[in-house]
Amino acid sequence: MLKKTAVLLAVAGLLAIGIIGARFVVKTDAVKSSVESTQPSKADQRILRATQMIERMPNSADGYNQLAAAYMQKARETADFSFNARASESINKSLAIENDNYDALKLRAKLELTYHRFAEALQTARRAQAFRNDDHDVWGQITDARVELGDYKGAVEAAQKMVDLRPDSSAYARVSYLRSLHGDTDGAIAAMSAALQSANPNDPEGVAWCHVQLGNELLNAGKLEAAERHFDQALQTFPEHRLALEGKGRARTAAGDLQGAVLIYEREQAGNPSADTAAALGDLYTRLGKQDLARVEYERFEILERENAALERSWRHMINFWLDHDRNLADALTLATREYETRKDIFTCDSLAWALFKNGKTAEARTLIDEALRTGSKDARIKDHAEMIYKTLTLAQRSQKKGRAA
Repeated sequence: MLKKTAVLLAVAGLLAIGIIGARFVVKTDAVKSSVESTQPSKADQRILRATQMIERMPNSADGYNQLAAAYMQKARETADFSFNARASESINKSLAIENDNYDALKLRAKLELTYHRFAEALQTARRAQAFRNDDHDVWGQITDARVELGDYKGAVEAAQKMVDLRPDSSAYARVSYLRSLHGDTDGAIAAMSAALQSANPNDPEGVAWCHVQLGNELLNAGKLEAAERHFDQALQTFPEHRLALEGKGRARTAAGDLQGAVLIYEREQAGNPSADTAAALGDLYTRLGKQDLARVEYERFEILERENAALERSWRHMINFWLDHDRNLADALTLATREYETRKDIFTCDSLAWALFKNGKTAEARTLIDEALRTGSKDARIKDHAEMIYKTLTLAQRSQKKGRAA
């Protein structure tokens, strides 16, 4: 197990926990109340208890806070974003009853992170800290917000405070992500292993999420078999876990089993279609020479991702899709520039760098890709883009020198 203090600062160069990492499914039809299920989940039971509490004490903020937390858990379990909208309504009712009540502020910060309102989440978390400065969960929210805004120094400081207060699964998960962002792959795997070991066994979705994150780190390290074992364990712990299915699909693709990956993604898409799965399927169909099927999935991606972008207030996935498939390059640059104005994490920097490059602005792309590389991340996408940008600049410089010499 990791030591309680100096967990982050001990690594040479040194999150976003599931609330940020997960992409939700956009439902266009009305969602039936989950408590009507014949086999209610733990979140369903929490929703029922909170509803009963509100009926007994309608003027108490506590019942609405509990209902909001239960809806947010249900959103994680089902990947259905509509439950977050219900959570937001409950938080608003709680704050209307008791302005600035601490639990509601914590829940609001958490929900704002889910909606990718990172600056607002940071402000709300700071507002909560005016009442309490020793809450490890709020320090976690500050960590997440700073990571997504690109303030990695501040994120490390906040995560260290979180670990010092209570070194639990959520703290170790943030340590893992920060280490990964700073290129410490072995450290990221070790921290995520600690997160898994300390996960609450009574929260199967949380345990499955830890397996997925550990699988992702192992996959990034090229340890395909170990990674796939964790994706399989996640699916055993929480069947049909969306992130686990996507991880399994990536593992099969990396292993060269394209048809196996297709079957996994088709299984996922048959249940609850998502933009990410549509893009992955489209790419696989393209590699398999099934252009008509690929076209259908790419069209589905654009439809679903536009809805996601409206909810998340982020066009990053659409931007990257357009750039990777040489579509709407001018629009991609416009949107990437706009994203960079409010969010300067390494992945936003990479998207803008690649958009500049694809639009023939290679010199400007160099500045942005340098920003994307500032943490030492080993992210394959960033490294590939950097290599292409630097290579193009080098060739251009050589051509200029030859021209002057002639």
